[in-house]
Amino acid sequence: MKCDLCGKSPQFGHNVSHSKRHTNRMWLPNIHTAKVTVNGRAKRLNLCTRCLRTQYKVAKTA
Repeated sequence: MKCDLCGKSPQFGHNVSHSKRHTNRMWLPNIHTAKVTVNGRAKRLNLCTRCLRTQYKVAKTA
């Protein structure tokens, strides 16, 4: 999954064990589906929690 607002997507790397053996792994962003007002219209977007938090703060002050 990918954040529709900031473009955050999965990152790849390695698990490194005590013996220094490298195995592949993936870090997934915390994506949630949310209704957000964009240009006065409600849209359903896939947002990471950081963007959700920012949107909430913007809506609260406006």
